Amino acid sequence: MGSPLRFDGRVVLVTGAGAGLGRAYALAFAERGALVVVNDLGGDFKGVGKGSLAADKVVEEIRRRGGKAVANYDSVEEGEKVVKTALDAFGRIDVVVNNAGILRDRSFARISDEDWDIIHRVHLRGSFQVTRAAWEHMKKQKYGRIIMTSSASGIYGNFGQANYSAAKLGLLGLANSLAIEGRKSNIHCNTIAPNAGSRMTQTVMPEDLVEALKPEYVAPLVLWLCHESCEENGGLFEVGAGWIGKLRWERTLGAIVRQKNHPMTPEAVKANWKKICDFENASKPQSIQESTGSIIEVLSKIDSEGGVSANHTSRATSTATSGFAGAIGQKLPPFSYAYTELEAIMYALGVGASIKDPKDLKFIYEGSSDFSCLPTFGVIIGQKSMMGGGLAEIPGLSINFAKVLHGEQYLELYKPLPRAGKLKCEAVVADVLDKGSGVVIIMDVYSYSEKELICHNQFSLFLVGSGGFGGKRTSDKVKPTQCEDDEDEDLYDDLLPLTE
Repeated sequence: MGSPLRFDGRVVLVTGAGAGLGRAYALAFAERGALVVVNDLGGDFKGVGKGSLAADKVVEEIRRRGGKAVANYDSVEEGEKVVKTALDAFGRIDVVVNNAGILRDRSFARISDEDWDIIHRVHLRGSFQVTRAAWEHMKKQKYGRIIMTSSASGIYGNFGQANYSAAKLGLLGLANSLAIEGRKSNIHCNTIAPNAGSRMTQTVMPEDLVEALKPEYVAPLVLWLCHESCEENGGLFEVGAGWIGKLRWERTLGAIVRQKNHPMTPEAVKANWKKICDFENASKPQSIQESTGSIIEVLSKIDSEGGVSANHTSRATSTATSGFAGAIGQKLPPFSYAYTELEAIMYALGVGASIKDPKDLKFIYEGSSDFSCLPTFGVIIGQKSMMGGGLAEIPGLSINFAKVLHGEQYLELYKPLPRAGKLKCEAVVADVLDKGSGVVIIMDVYSYSEKELICHNQFSLFLVGSGGFGGKRTSDKVKPTQCEDDEDEDLYDDLLPLTE
């Protein structure tokens, strides 16, 4: 079994910890050395009322057993206050278990606006508020563990719980994105769908089953997912009665119901319906990139209908291989990019700069004493290398720009961008990769003011339907595009409006 899992020195916040699952988590963490914040508003399972008794009783129970804990009585909608209790009492926050919840069960036709809104405010918005308040502290300390509490009702649906199911599945989507964004800062986020007896489940479970499904049978999974040695991130688990299972998305292989140069019709969908819904040999996409990649592959298959015959395949492959390989290292004709303060201002406004934020004024008012370009404006400067047509002139590259997709984007600044001016740009094909369903061209673009290097862009271009020529799939010339620190992440956020 190995040595016991300990949480000595770790600060754990459990919301809705005055009873049921939350109480079980709080006691279990404290027993293993954690410093625990017991949050509970003190209302009933419908979210009515408030009080300090529930949280105080759990804190007292922990202290009687020799542990350390403090109480918090704020609503999870006031996440900053909840997390502040942890910071004031213990100086840090390491673990957040989003457990607080209420029920307002009604059949769909009878759900009121109030029943819908309060469920989402407590479950989804409350988890967002508490987690957001802890997020920056976790990033700074390069450590954090977060649990979102979903439900089988959210995963599978349940009569009379449309409001609850929608909020619970929303928590899974939130957790999936946090797992991706937090990975580089050693922040893990996982989701559980527990089956346990509590005052909430009394409305949907028989009394004897409520008694049999003890919260103590869920707590061990939560503790493991929150331990520093656990590498699980972005997982979804059903748990109850001593059983734990991991869930994942599954997708049929599907069917292509469109032909090149022909309209797509509902009759074609009907004719292929059995194949569309056949889960035999199903795929299991693990990311949005995998999901999108399969769609791109479909485009490739459709566009290649009626293409090269089998007896010409080897010759075409050989030609493509030598052609693409010969393109590596080829330089595009140099070009210039001239801009004024107006273009820099329009860019800043386009990505969200506003006079409502004083720190943005230097990007949108040319009269500011410290007027400057947003650093990410450097991406715009190098884009002519993609759009100017120079790629089509490189020997070995036959480019159909109708099939080109912009892939990843890397920008490195060596000097602040001039507030206005004319930069000379030099572009080169750094590498060419064979991804099967398409070709990836890696482009390096270097921008100079006079002879001084200002910035370096790297673009990856995906050419749909050009792959399968036998080339390499990876390259050590590809620059990593993930955000390395908070400053880089702010630059990434500046670019988001351009990609949405």
